[in-house]
Amino acid sequence: MSNLKALVLVVVSMVGFASVAVAAETKIAVIDIQQAMFASDYAQNSVKTSLESADFVALKAKAEGSAADLQSMGKEAETKRLTWSAEQVAAQQKKMSYAKADYDLAVQKIQAEQKELQQQIMQELSPQFQEALAQVVKEEGITLLLRSESVIVASPENNLTAKVVDRLNQNTQQQ
Repeated sequence: MSNLKALVLVVVSMVGFASVAVAAETKIAVIDIQQAMFASDYAQNSVKTSLESADFVALKAKAEGSAADLQSMGKEAETKRLTWSAEQVAAQQKKMSYAKADYDLAVQKIQAEQKELQQQIMQELSPQFQEALAQVVKEEGITLLLRSESVIVASPENNLTAKVVDRLNQNTQQQ
């Protein structure tokens, strides 16, 4: 019976040491993929170019103009409402609803342009990002890489995002 206890103790000890050895060999890191892609110089330049494009500037001006019109119509209605007839109130409400519709449409177009730009950047950068990520993972000896969104706590030294951004910038400048 004591031999059996000794054997069980030896097996448990060996399993414990083996799990410690495996844990020592595992290097875990996290990355925020979107942050890495959109923090790159390429993405920043693409966003800047898009924001300065004539189409985007016109959309933004349209939205701001519609918002200003809506605000001035609201102030006018507030000050003159008591002196207006029912027809004048209805006409003002109609004008305001048209201005609101113009504003909403301009905002939707801006959001669609931004979403399209994000998708374009992700599609264009994906091959370079994968290459940069693979290089950093190999250099750092990472055996397990997790998305930062799926991790509750990670120390800053386990976050590869900045290193991948730097490598991505290097790789895209060389091309």
